[in-house]
Amino acid sequence: MTKKIEDYIISIPDFPKPGIVFRDVTGILDDAQGLRLTLKALTRSLKGVDFDVVAGLEARGFLFGVSLAALKTKAFVPVRKKGKLPRETVGVDYNLEYGSASIEIHKDSIKPGQKVVIVDDLLATGGTAAAAAKLIESLGGTVEKFLFVIELDDLGGREKLKGYKIESLTHFPGH
Repeated sequence: MTKKIEDYIISIPDFPKPGIVFRDVTGILDDAQGLRLTLKALTRSLKGVDFDVVAGLEARGFLFGVSLAALKTKAFVPVRKKGKLPRETVGVDYNLEYGSASIEIHKDSIKPGQKVVIVDDLLATGGTAAAAAKLIESLGGTVEKFLFVIELDDLGGREKLKGYKIESLTHFPGH
């Protein structure tokens, strides 16, 4: 029997709090076949997409994004939490379900006119992904596509990213 990407995702009930099912991608990362299967699927998702840069969202988006950038011979840009990057940065604040957060990229990492693919492990409410798009666009970049390994279908993330091309390799309920 051939395994699917979903078979490598570990569901952890009641983490980080009761009633939440955490979808853990480390089951993909610690199995060579799972990682290969996922990277092949992400690569296929980019067929016909013209892009210059892969931007990965901290932290698990780095793991998939840098691998994808290397496979496609493209640059990789880390999108980090505020205060983590050493050179001059630009940032954006955004709202979370309970509070707010900030993300940043190096000011010189996206050039005007560059076409960007944003990669992360998970699409939930979409706040971080939407903030990353805003940040990239503020530097003159264009978001060509969002790629996610997992999408939690009932948490509204896809709606928050309306108008962008989005592809998720797997789908789960968001509880």
